[in-house]
Amino acid sequence: METNETNTIERPAFLPHFGGFWIRACAFLLDLLVIAALNGLLIYPVFRLSGLEMGSGMFSGVNIATAIVFFAYFILMTKFFGQSLGKMIFGLRVISKDGERPGWIAVLIRELAGRYIYTSITFFGLPFLAILYVVAAFTPKKQAIHDLFADTTVIHERTVVRAETVKV
Repeated sequence: METNETNTIERPAFLPHFGGFWIRACAFLLDLLVIAALNGLLIYPVFRLSGLEMGSGMFSGVNIATAIVFFAYFILMTKFFGQSLGKMIFGLRVISKDGERPGWIAVLIRELAGRYIYTSITFFGLPFLAILYVVAAFTPKKQAIHDLFADTTVIHERTVVRAETVKV
């Protein structure tokens, strides 16, 4: 005896709410404040107390040290926590295309290569290529250039979850 009944079950569906340009810009500015504080507490006192020359050139010791702090902050925070302090405060998280925390390769592409590209060309001390962040305002998943390179995106942590009916 056959029946035409269909069994259905409900399971949660992942519907991410992508982090837009402005909230990500605010989180980045907050991160820059954290990095400036780290440099002010760690790098500059070491150079002053040790008598090392501060220098003013692009490849001076202090500029190399502050660049290391900048890149290390973003790489380590994104890899181990999935978010920087700025993103934590605003409730944002970096995820890979499969919805998980990104792996080392994606993090290095996103945070090292991507941020280097953004900050490499400056005019009058301002990063010229930072204008590429605006791309996040116009892509469907709110991805900036470094997100597109690394197959990542930024979502709100409290992402919408709804029940999805599945026929069995």
